Amino acid sequence: MKMRPKLLCLRMFAAILCVAGALSPYAKDKLLDEVIDFTGTVLFLETKVPALVIGAVRNGETSVAGFGKARSGSDRSPDGKTLLRIGSITKVFTGAVLASLLADGKVKLADTLQQRLGWDVVVPSKAGRPIRLIDLVTHTSGLPREIERPPGPDHNPFATITKEAFIKNLQSDPLLFPPGTGALYSNFAFDLLAEALAHSAGTSYDALLQERVLKPAGLAATSFTPDKQQEMMQGHDFSGGPLPDVPTVPVIAGSGGLYSTPEDILRWTAWHLDRSSTAQAEIRLLDHAAYVYRDGLNPVSGLDESGRADAIGLGWIIMLPRNDRPLILQKAGGLQGMFSYNASARGVGAFAAINAFNFSAAQKMAETVNEMIATLAPR
Repeated sequence: MKMRPKLLCLRMFAAILCVAGALSPYAKDKLLDEVIDFTGTVLFLETKVPALVIGAVRNGETSVAGFGKARSGSDRSPDGKTLLRIGSITKVFTGAVLASLLADGKVKLADTLQQRLGWDVVVPSKAGRPIRLIDLVTHTSGLPREIERPPGPDHNPFATITKEAFIKNLQSDPLLFPPGTGALYSNFAFDLLAEALAHSAGTSYDALLQERVLKPAGLAATSFTPDKQQEMMQGHDFSGGPLPDVPTVPVIAGSGGLYSTPEDILRWTAWHLDRSSTAQAEIRLLDHAAYVYRDGLNPVSGLDESGRADAIGLGWIIMLPRNDRPLILQKAGGLQGMFSYNASARGVGAFAAINAFNFSAAQKMAETVNEMIATLAPR
């Protein structure tokens, strides 16, 4: 039986009233509020995840909405101040550190990892091609996705990821193709990049990130050591069970160790969108460029989960314009039962996160955010 349009609308509205989370009170852009609330409601109903938070920034105005329960046993929905793990979105922060050092002439893109790492190890090469900083940051180093290591215990799965394990892997001839000739998503590469940048700057990577990126952008809630008093969005494993929060170890800071909040990520996104600002303008120019195009790379693997990777920047996955959708810079993340997604285009930026290891829901989240950006910032 066909449902009459009026009745269908009433039922959809009732469903929205039942599940919609509270919008942040600081948005003045009513259209942004409307889009975020409706998009988040539909996405939450479709994915059936325990909790979802979604937000966007446009023309300096921000809107965030949360759905579900941030933690087991809590009655609170996530909001703009909810702490969560951003996983591999950490990589674009590492890219920004590289951009900052490039702008100051501290390093060069063509510098080799051997020059910059500072470890007592011979960095492998293949077919006469050494690993360069540009290869690490664009996933074209030839290194595998992860280092080989014994599994860590359930209460600390990162315990066996050590500097010694990294060195052992570098000594094992790990390159899968000559650097610069193909693209393979690699956490291994970004952790080495962070170590190389810290050594080049003569400080710890944590301190370098704070000095070069977090403090200038005003990101007070983003760090490797979160405030334990702040409520955190709890992740869930593939079977739906809640996961404990286990901080990552310092040696993998470059690939996925950061905690943040939706407000901080949207503040960071607004910093990227402010391209007319003269403050740190050189860093933005370097950070937003496409350095490696897909054409000519062989292989290309692990880069298309949130949309086709047409080019790669300093950690950013770049999707060229298609139909009404503008060029998008995006990065996804996943760690300890959390999936997150950050994207921006033509003056609009967005962030979303779910607290379940559900690949189909994560892909739907990225697809929805990309469509929302196309709606708010069409070509």
